[in-house]
Amino acid sequence: MATEANASDTIVLIHGLWLTPLSWEKWIDRYKSKGYNVIAPAWPGMEGDIDQVRSNTKPYENLGITEIADHYEQIIRGLDKTPIIMGHSFGGLITQVLLDRGLGAAGVGISPAPIKGILALPFSALKVASVALRNPANRHRAVPLTPDEFRYGFGNLLSVEQSKEAYDRLAIPGPGRVLFQAAGSNFTPNSPAAVHPKRGNRPPLLLQANGKDHTVPASVTKNAFKIQRKASSPTELKEYPDRSHYTFAQDGWEGVADDALEWATQHAGGPPRPDSD
Repeated sequence: MATEANASDTIVLIHGLWLTPLSWEKWIDRYKSKGYNVIAPAWPGMEGDIDQVRSNTKPYENLGITEIADHYEQIIRGLDKTPIIMGHSFGGLITQVLLDRGLGAAGVGISPAPIKGILALPFSALKVASVALRNPANRHRAVPLTPDEFRYGFGNLLSVEQSKEAYDRLAIPGPGRVLFQAAGSNFTPNSPAAVHPKRGNRPPLLLQANGKDHTVPASVTKNAFKIQRKASSPTELKEYPDRSHYTFAQDGWEGVADDALEWATQHAGGPPRPDSD
């Protein structure tokens, strides 16, 4: 449990694309065992049993970044205490958008999807995103991954059997619109994937990069850090060379979760650092 008087005891976890809050099950149990109040809401339209979410994609097939961020903003503003916000993949992008709105005591982006301003994406990231981007009609569809696509994007450090087990338990179709919005952000005025670190109201932010990640390679997270470090509040980058996009449940996930929690609780409510270029 946090001991600093200004540290938050509430944590909001935001899941990524092709997943539900079930992906956070280990983190929820771990943080609750330490005395934290943990909530992990689903993206709007993805509430309920995972089999129902898989079979009925209509409630979320047109979801965009703004709709998702607005959904979490409403939840956060309804809490009694200002929470720590943590997000994985597109949840990490949403975390940065929420912090950009001045929400949260501190935030952690774990292999976050690219914010506006990241100009180059490695081949592996383009390969994963192409599942949706190769067909313009997918802008208004929920697009599933095949087991092989899931293994490439998430389970590349797992055995075939382990990856299939994770796929069967966790994977759902994902709204293609968010990928189109992220992919076109640098050509879109007022892009929903934009952040404004120089504006001065952004809470502290930790970015966690994973060196074996095919979906969000470490270079993408490092480029996000170059943008975000222009903020006046604390901004740090931590890299895990041997971890994949499945980092939230890959062996050794406990260390990643504990690093995120320690940094966030240390910086929640802390003073801003001097401006830097």
